[in-house]
Amino acid sequence: MSTAAPPSSIAGSVQEEALAILRELTGRPDAVFREGQDAAVAALVERSQRALVVQRTGWGKSAVYFVSTALLRRRGAGPTLLVSPLLALMRDQVAAAARAGIRAVEISSANMTEWDDIAARLAADDVDVLLVSPERLTNPRFREEQLPGLVARCGLVVVDEAHCVSDWGHDFRPDYRRIRDLLGTLPTGTPVLATTATANERVVEDVAEQLGAGGVEVTTVRGPLSRDSLRLGVLRLPSDRARLAWLAAHLGDLPGSGIVYTLTVAAAEETANLLRDAGHEVRAYTGRLDDADRKDAEEALRENRVKALVATSALGMGFDKPDLGFVVHLGAPSSPVSYYQQVGRAGRAVEHADVLLLPGPEDIAIWQWFATSSMPREDHAAAVLTAMADGKAWSVARLETVADVRRSRLELLLKVLAVDGAVERVQGGWRSTGQPWVYDADRYARVTRTREAEQRAMLGYAKPVDEAECRMAFLQSALDDPTAAPCGRCDVCAGPWYATDVPEGAAEQASAALDRPGVELAPRAMWPTGADRLGVGVKGKIAPGEQLHTGRAVARLTDLGWGQRLRTLLGDDGLGGVVELEAPGIEEDPDAAFDVPVRRSVSDVPPDDELLRACGRVLAAWDWAERPAAVVGMPSRRRPQLVSGVAQGLARMGRLPYLGELSLAHGGPTGQPGGNSAFRLAAVWDRVVVGPELREQLAALSGPVLLVDDLADSRWTMTVAGRELRRAGASAVLPFVLALTA
Repeated sequence: MSTAAPPSSIAGSVQEEALAILRELTGRPDAVFREGQDAAVAALVERSQRALVVQRTGWGKSAVYFVSTALLRRRGAGPTLLVSPLLALMRDQVAAAARAGIRAVEISSANMTEWDDIAARLAADDVDVLLVSPERLTNPRFREEQLPGLVARCGLVVVDEAHCVSDWGHDFRPDYRRIRDLLGTLPTGTPVLATTATANERVVEDVAEQLGAGGVEVTTVRGPLSRDSLRLGVLRLPSDRARLAWLAAHLGDLPGSGIVYTLTVAAAEETANLLRDAGHEVRAYTGRLDDADRKDAEEALRENRVKALVATSALGMGFDKPDLGFVVHLGAPSSPVSYYQQVGRAGRAVEHADVLLLPGPEDIAIWQWFATSSMPREDHAAAVLTAMADGKAWSVARLETVADVRRSRLELLLKVLAVDGAVERVQGGWRSTGQPWVYDADRYARVTRTREAEQRAMLGYAKPVDEAECRMAFLQSALDDPTAAPCGRCDVCAGPWYATDVPEGAAEQASAALDRPGVELAPRAMWPTGADRLGVGVKGKIAPGEQLHTGRAVARLTDLGWGQRLRTLLGDDGLGGVVELEAPGIEEDPDAAFDVPVRRSVSDVPPDDELLRACGRVLAAWDWAERPAAVVGMPSRRRPQLVSGVAQGLARMGRLPYLGELSLAHGGPTGQPGGNSAFRLAAVWDRVVVGPELREQLAALSGPVLLVDDLADSRWTMTVAGRELRRAGASAVLPFVLALTA
């Protein structure tokens, strides 16, 4: 049962005490409760209720649970258990709590060496707030050693970013669904607070229903979502070159310091490099950074030592910089709701902040992944559950030999199965619970339709100025805010406030950066775990005499510049559009790479002169220890003209003999690309071979072989082909491909 928040505030006897705590927390002696804050505190402290707070970013949701914690602790209650999604958010909240004398600690992957000390402090009742990720609830050690005691004596449970609980939320996370089970184990009368800034009516109803499972009353505190400080705009430019050139030319025009969001890891790194070359002080912020580097980058932005962080969604929910002056998106998130969440980080403590979206044609392809990323495939689930029917613990590596799915997706599948009660995480891996599991096709189809509707809505937001409605009102309406009204500030209401020109010098500099080909192709060093179970008799390290040397590619498909051209050229063969982006949902690996298929038709054409020149530039810059002595092509069933044309073109440019192609055996490689390493290796093992004529030529060759292909995804085809060439007498194999998938 859900009810609206009552108009009454905290009782007079508690009001003065609560206000003093609020002022310590904010560091402002004149601070007062905002409308709704005191109502939420009263529901938790005075009536021990469950409350759902839906308020805009910067409203002060954290103040509600810290003030409530302090009041409850003074009345003898146990510590607060706060389920929070991201490490950056935890760090900010621990610091905020300390200002009010609240002892807050976190248990996460970033402080494993401190867990024993934290356990001792909890036992001594020396902790006021324990922050954990939703993933921590599945950790066997935490679940067995810490959680039961916490549940029995905690004074308050807080679920931050509660929209993640709902299938319909833009940032749904399987592990968040465990929270409903957790709430069912709480002693009667334990207050619960759920907070979010990004929930439409459907999500609010779903979260309230889960909070109120068992007939518990839930008080909902919901306020208007308009952000008066934000000036929104959309600038549509014709190409990635134009977008980068505009940013390089006009980043300095934006107020203060801020965030430039990109949709992919490679785009973040490449954009940061280009902006630095243009004289801007920026840093890239992605999931590839270790925790220490993340903290340093966050502090650099907070202290205004950089103009911007160029970030993926790894710079996620709850990053706290109240005076953030701008947010720019190079590419649009997949829904207006998630966009509202990200832009809401700007303008929290300044009168004016600028928010600009630079949409790109590749956005729609990336959104395809968001529509289904949390939905398990029935055949993968069946394979995993069938294997685990033996009742034993299975490691993820071992499960990769029974389900042809990449590790990141396999781990997500296991989380879904665990939340549904079919498997459980134990020491040594995962084990079946024996409970039946039925694939809920109707539910997954409904969620997919919702995601697709969100994508269409985002296209509506990104319309040109002369076709769009008020940007802020659009976002408010997407969140079912009944107060939605024209803001009077955005580019639709007041006209474009941003420059629209792309200076010629900036365009030339962007083109030069994007036209610069060449990335490293790292060789495989280890055979995949479990390959022997699929009939491939290898394991451990690849023998030095069978390894590839470090190779080169013209570009990654995720790169701007040449990456975009190669995506168009290579089309879709099941590989040609895989992009690496930040996943919105795993705290232990908060931005793991997932695969996003971009559907295009496959075409086979000879390479044009521009592509061959780019290949030649890559070879000219290659610092190999020994120059290639000959060129060999990979056999291609999809693009024989392209691969053969590139191989022969490189041979001509380098005045090297072209020895022809390797041969296919047993019908050639099998299976579909995009799966895990064990299956990919099994699909090419003994199927790419050195024919008799090529073997004779290799025997007479002195020097490395340049091995040419169009695309490297898992790299196992190239690894097996290189092994065969080495075993046939090649002293070294230098792999060269047009594109890498990531």
